[in-house]
Amino acid sequence: MDTAPERRIARTSTDPGPGYRGFLTAELPPTRVDRHVVYVLECADGSLYTGYTTDLERRVAEHDAGEGAKYTRGRTPVELLYHERYGSRSAATAREHEIKSLSRTEKERLVGLNGEWSSSEG
Repeated sequence: MDTAPERRIARTSTDPGPGYRGFLTAELPPTRVDRHVVYVLECADGSLYTGYTTDLERRVAEHDAGEGAKYTRGRTPVELLYHERYGSRSAATAREHEIKSLSRTEKERLVGLNGEWSSSEG
């Protein structure tokens, strides 16, 4: 007789309540919840680079080592200025496109380089 493996569903509550047998969202590895990340880097020459990844730490390290995008290879070291997490690739890549379409001034406002934070920051 086949038995299905126990399914666990992440909860967003920090108080799971009595008898709860699952696990909290905070216990999930970052690759399972909001794993799609849009990020903005500042390159050594002062330029801004926007990208998408599912592993932010690894991707920033790649950029910093000169192994990332062709644009950042000659502009190291890089500094992570800003990131947003999304639950789907399509939402993240759509946001990446939006950010890439912004002017330099608008990007600076988004990442807080000019002392102003965007209203979408939480």
